[in-house]
Amino acid sequence: MSLLRSLARHPIIPVIIVEQIEDAVPLGQALVDGGLPVLEVTLRTPVALDAIKRMAAEIEGAIVGAGTLRHSDDVQAAKAAGATFGVSPGSPATLLQAAQDAGLPLLPGVASATEAMNANNLGYQFLKFFPAEASGGAKAIAALASPLAGLVFCPTGGVSPANLRDYLSCPNVVCAGGSWMLPKDLIAAKNWTKIRDLAAEARAAALAAGWQDKSTAINA
Repeated sequence: MSLLRSLARHPIIPVIIVEQIEDAVPLGQALVDGGLPVLEVTLRTPVALDAIKRMAAEIEGAIVGAGTLRHSDDVQAAKAAGATFGVSPGSPATLLQAAQDAGLPLLPGVASATEAMNANNLGYQFLKFFPAEASGGAKAIAALASPLAGLVFCPTGGVSPANLRDYLSCPNVVCAGGSWMLPKDLIAAKNWTKIRDLAAEARAAALAAGWQDKSTAINA
């Protein structure tokens, strides 16, 4: 099974910002213990690459990736740190080609039919819909299902417990990304037990919303 297909076997991808390197492993472990093993560590802080390296090396069962890839250099740095997949906010052709050249599975960000078509023309079928709520939400994604048959999405940006069911009920949505299970105050307090519980609640909410494994729809 391909890595991208394996990502889609999990309903929620936590979007993680690590500010303090000592938080990386216990934070990631809490998410894995709560049933959310796919970890997207965003490259938004100076310690992000080191966090990826430690999570990948020390957390059994974690599938660690790098988010906020913007440049070709980000792709190389993420892979060198041990990331097994990448996520980008947009889909410039140079970045998509760099990921292919590096052999790093990538979820390119798109916010329109044209962007989705451009990414698909470059070989990408599994896409990040971002920013999801600001770009029309679940209705916008569902509207793409028929004209862009075969493309599947992971909406990120504004996804929350309040609208999770709407997103996961879209026929072309295989999983969703979000950070609501990672409140900054709990991270600052190093309350890993509560974060584990919130992760478990997020997974349970996805299952209660009727999420089903659609990973077989991914050919890559």
